Amino acid sequence: MKIAVILVLFLLIVAVLFLYTPDRAAEVLRKTYDDASTFYLEVAGIRLRVRDTGPRQAPALVLLHGFGASLDTWKPWSDALTAHYRVIAFDLPGFGLTGPDPARDYSNQRTVEILKALIEHLGLSKVSLIGNSLGGKIAWNVAVAAPALVDKMILISPDGFASPGFEYDKKPALPALLKLLPYTLPRFMLRLNLAVAYADPKRLTSATVTRYRDMMRAPGDRNAMLDRMRQVMLEPPEPLLRRITAPTLILWGEQDRMIPFSNAADYLRAIPGAKLVALPGLGHVPFEEAPDESLQPVLAFLAEGDSAT
Repeated sequence: MKIAVILVLFLLIVAVLFLYTPDRAAEVLRKTYDDASTFYLEVAGIRLRVRDTGPRQAPALVLLHGFGASLDTWKPWSDALTAHYRVIAFDLPGFGLTGPDPARDYSNQRTVEILKALIEHLGLSKVSLIGNSLGGKIAWNVAVAAPALVDKMILISPDGFASPGFEYDKKPALPALLKLLPYTLPRFMLRLNLAVAYADPKRLTSATVTRYRDMMRAPGDRNAMLDRMRQVMLEPPEPLLRRITAPTLILWGEQDRMIPFSNAADYLRAIPGAKLVALPGLGHVPFEEAPDESLQPVLAFLAEGDSAT
């Protein structure tokens, strides 16, 4: 009996040592992922990691990434967009090298406040917003709270409507295993989770998995992700969406397994004048899975009429 207990304890210790995933030093991550267009600035009480590329006087685009991602997710699109636009991307609070919000407040209101402060700091009076998933939800909240600030809006599989596991007026229960996130992040498990965001998992590269894992291992980020999840409280979004005045494009992969494609119809009904472009054969992150193909409707939409800076 004692031998069996000792063996179990030994196996548990081995498992913990094998699966334990410590944070990576921010300095190391900055050397790996920052470039000449990356900088850090403090706005609204938080130090943001920002990338600002393209002509200074061109129409400005602000790119907002999804949960668990970083500004680096946009690189294929931002490289192409900088030919005609000023492209601003940043790591949202609690993600990437922005890291945790000292206030530990990940509400929609707080994130909107931070984004508005960033735009003001950069001296911009009007921008177009491009947001994916969580970033899409933030984008449409900004369009509601500060309509004069938003020229156009592109929502890519945006969050906001109820879906399986996410009900209105009810905080989601965190699975017990998820609470281990600050201590362990096995690469094979992360890859399985990321693959769900792709219609064709073969398009998920090893470099992409490494980047997501590195950024999730930035100091404090995994605890911040849990804080954000604990604070999620979905409310029926239709009353807010009906107030949006900015021209809006909804881009949605038909094979999205993270937020159902059927939600696209909900957004179309709620946002006045919104347009939908469905992407056959693509999933939740089309700008990563098929950047050239998915960018074409974005370029066409941005080119409609005049965009102001």
